[in-house]
Amino acid sequence: MRLRQEFLALAAQPESNFSQLCERFGISRKTGYKWRRRYRENGVKGLADQSRRPHHSPRLSPPTLEQQVLAVRDQYVWGARKIKTCLERDGQGPLAKSTVHKILWRHERLASSAEPVGRPCQRFEQERPNQLWQMDFKGHYQLGNQERCHPLTVLDDHSRYALCLQACRNEQTGTVQQQLMIAFRRYGLPERMLMDNGAPWGSDREHQHTPLTVWLLLLGIKVSHGRPYHPQTQGKDERFHRTLKVEVLAQRVFADFERMQLRFDQWRHCYNHVRPHEALAMAVPASRYQPSQRSFPAQLPTLEYGATDQVRKVQIDGKIYFRNREFRIGKAFRGYPVALRPTSVDGVYEVYFATHRISQIDLHESK
Repeated sequence: MRLRQEFLALAAQPESNFSQLCERFGISRKTGYKWRRRYRENGVKGLADQSRRPHHSPRLSPPTLEQQVLAVRDQYVWGARKIKTCLERDGQGPLAKSTVHKILWRHERLASSAEPVGRPCQRFEQERPNQLWQMDFKGHYQLGNQERCHPLTVLDDHSRYALCLQACRNEQTGTVQQQLMIAFRRYGLPERMLMDNGAPWGSDREHQHTPLTVWLLLLGIKVSHGRPYHPQTQGKDERFHRTLKVEVLAQRVFADFERMQLRFDQWRHCYNHVRPHEALAMAVPASRYQPSQRSFPAQLPTLEYGATDQVRKVQIDGKIYFRNREFRIGKAFRGYPVALRPTSVDGVYEVYFATHRISQIDLHESK
């Protein structure tokens, strides 16, 4: 503004060279004349920058559409692609993703992302539901009544269907087992479950099994652990946690466990049946999931081994005795029988619990 006023003051001087002034101030003669005309009409106010918005915008989105876009955004905190799919599913459209994005941007509903961009991860997906369930605890946080909440999540790998989202008071074996029994009774048994190396389903390489994983093995469920310090192995469940944080937990404090679980139940239904999922070509997880044909048994199956197996009982210290030697199997198996089966290598035996290979022993190793 000061430069424009100075330009016009100099241009108003007698015998001033208007063209030369325009050149020295770095503007065209057309712009110089425009500033002079506006100044004569409106004074100093006429020198301010004016809006470049057109008087007529025939391609502008109708107000009703903008209201619908903003309503979905405010309810679910979704991005343009999911909002587009949701509105088209309700009969509004077809819509362009760019149109929805512009509406969000125009109404300041978009936040800049500060997430670092890393290397792309190697992705995998099971071919059918219940081949693999991913299980983990999301980081705990404090409720309004000062108690700590530990959300337990279980996700089907193929469909991304959320099988469990439970607000737990702790991360103990009994708590997890109770929630898994509820999920098993409702959805059946998976073929395999993937989890990290933390309690209550893992510890370290020397103690890969816990009472919880032994219980899963008894049910005929294979157990896998992710690579230590490599959360990408459970990428789908980790991504689920991130979505849970953004859409449910961000900047909110829930009064107690009852209100927290109520919100979890509402959001889990939305996640499974309403929210479009980009990894599923914008379909909902429920469209790809169906319960397992393997039902949860009323009683744990009895351990039975073959006639040629050499069966040993795991002692209270987690060891078995075989050929006048003791071998460590793991305290999680204490009280249970295990089967030893010879391999093609003389003196080397594989140790089985139910139908699962859990260890290997070598009679040639030094005591």
